[in-house]
Amino acid sequence: MKDAIILTLATSIFTWGLTALGSLMVLFVKKQNENIMSILFGFGAGVMVAASFFSLLKPSIELSNELRQIDYIIVGIGFVTGGLIIFLIDFILSKFSVKTNGVINKGLLITAITIHNIPEGMAIGVAVGSALFNNTGYEAAIMLAIGIGLQNFPEGLAVSLPLKADGMNNKKAFFYGQLSGIVEPISAILGLILVYFIKPILPFVLAIAAGTMIYVVVEELIPTCNNRKNCTFGFMVGFTIMMILDVALG
Repeated sequence: MKDAIILTLATSIFTWGLTALGSLMVLFVKKQNENIMSILFGFGAGVMVAASFFSLLKPSIELSNELRQIDYIIVGIGFVTGGLIIFLIDFILSKFSVKTNGVINKGLLITAITIHNIPEGMAIGVAVGSALFNNTGYEAAIMLAIGIGLQNFPEGLAVSLPLKADGMNNKKAFFYGQLSGIVEPISAILGLILVYFIKPILPFVLAIAAGTMIYVVVEELIPTCNNRKNCTFGFMVGFTIMMILDVALG
């Protein structure tokens, strides 16, 4: 269990670190390059979709079979539940305007991004817990963390740049940008604890984590791409790389 906790902290801190690194770019970037951002968001989306299947859904189905559960029901309900969780969060946040009279509401912007990072952190903890429970290697969990981290980099910049454009100085824009990712190590530990103490529901939890990630991809990452061709290219590259690494190391 000690090794699992250390790995969970290390991988989730890595994802937070890439959020911070993306936010740090606000010190050097005056304006977003939409073409590059589209590639980065597409790449992150491809990585997350591949990770959702190979590191979460596939193990969920296999473990459900081992536990003699009805896999398509457990996994299906879990996946939809994950999407509904983020949908409800989005619905609640949509009741508040992120802009007031054309000015960015900084608190709501940061809150929205932070909430979306919670399921990503939990997905890491769940993946580590799954490996611990099944006495397998942690390669899939590590690859999942890499995938989440890769999409956190442009996300950090996407938070900090609007804050800077709204008049916030570079240091504060960086601080609040990286702050949006600090919730990931915390939620990762919660995910690990949940899996460790309630092992029979692991297939369901894995499916929930996959559902939350796919929802974030479809609702947040893909629509953010202004250049669809660049986004598609980035997605294909990201998915292919993640698939190769996951299969090779898994």
